Amino acid sequence: MSDGSGMRYASSRGLAAEVDFSDALLGGLAPDGGLYLPTEWPALTSAAPDSYPELAAAVMQPFVAGVIAPDDFAAMVADAYSTFSAPDVCPLVRLDDNHHLLELFHGPTLAFKDVALQLVGRLFDHELRRRDERVTIVGATSGDTGSAAMEAVRGSDRVDIVILFPAGRTSEVQRRQMTTLDDPNVHAVAVDGTFDDCQDLVKAMFADEPFRSRCGLSAVNSINWARVMAQIVYYVWAAQKLGRRDTPMTYCVPTGNFGNVFAGHVAHRMGLPVDRFIVASNTNDILTRLIDTGEMLADEVVPTLSPSMDIQISSNLERLLVELLDGNGPATAELLAGFREYGRAALTPQQHERLVSEFAGTRLDDTETLAVMRDVHERHGLLVDPHTAVGIGAAERLRRQGEAIVTLSTAHPAKFPDAVKRATGIHPELPAHLAGIFDREERMESLPNDLAAVEDYVDAVRR
Repeated sequence: MSDGSGMRYASSRGLAAEVDFSDALLGGLAPDGGLYLPTEWPALTSAAPDSYPELAAAVMQPFVAGVIAPDDFAAMVADAYSTFSAPDVCPLVRLDDNHHLLELFHGPTLAFKDVALQLVGRLFDHELRRRDERVTIVGATSGDTGSAAMEAVRGSDRVDIVILFPAGRTSEVQRRQMTTLDDPNVHAVAVDGTFDDCQDLVKAMFADEPFRSRCGLSAVNSINWARVMAQIVYYVWAAQKLGRRDTPMTYCVPTGNFGNVFAGHVAHRMGLPVDRFIVASNTNDILTRLIDTGEMLADEVVPTLSPSMDIQISSNLERLLVELLDGNGPATAELLAGFREYGRAALTPQQHERLVSEFAGTRLDDTETLAVMRDVHERHGLLVDPHTAVGIGAAERLRRQGEAIVTLSTAHPAKFPDAVKRATGIHPELPAHLAGIFDREERMESLPNDLAAVEDYVDAVRR
């Protein structure tokens, strides 16, 4: 229950009222179309417990203060991470003395999205029970968010969830993780279009105020602040496990939507020493080009072996842009509106300078990605998925003499068996709990890239 003394959240566009954590959680997107951000960055806890759940509760507590009691929050966090198969939750694997992989894929759906969404599902349940309300979650996925979100809320009697994904542009495992769930509250929709089209449909549903109110819309993709909040923790965890809570390191993050790397930026703002962040892109390299040139220029989305990064409009970038624009929400909205209209927008030289003081970037195409996967297997005996390979390749290409790097390993190789086999000749096995996924019946709807058709579907399936 809010006592008025907790963290406040403001919209990146500056035109919506401030809210507390619970309203930011359930609202997802602010009423002015902006993304919620805390009004201040809390100092990082000096606590350094050995267990991931205990560290997570300590790092995140300031963000939920005044809304969720510390003991209740710690219990939710512990419950969320009890679903992970690795005792360390997010274990580190050494590649060489100065390069480690942070494995984020030991949750139920084998992708880093579980780290946040297993907790977000519990936060939703807690808050909806307290308010005696129900919501309809709509989300877009380029592959992993959808199954992780559905897994997090399946069976919930207060949540219906509809996930849009681009037809034919996910791996078969990714698709089946969404379409083989038989819980009555989860619904997968194949949209005739790209991930960016799916994301635009979700944003349009949120912008349709009568529809949003009638359906009680909410979001769990990375526009939801709670997702970013939960991802801050593993940056601190990696530094702690390597004995570098006080010594700067570099983090390399394969990313398309910018949420994962933005969480690292928040850890940095909270006091974690960081040398820089390397943003690793595939052929859909709008983020690399922004870092190189200071200009956002949207291009055609190209299907790649790393489909979760097949994105040209990175929704979480807005949270960084508002910082680069010194907190000016209306100016941020104007910059993004120009980008939407013309497919391009530019930072000022000063803003670009601030960006490159913290972020570097590079891209790998599919041929280079396969070469990294092959090389990592030959040198280290490790199978890595294509997204992780993009990260490793970017880190190796840009690393400086003596630089300590942690590369985020974002998905289990068995989620992309065709690419792994193509690179290494080995077909990676799915963990036991997913072994029968190819035998299960699929259940999904196919819809055109049309707002009215999608809204009608959402209206029809919500309970």
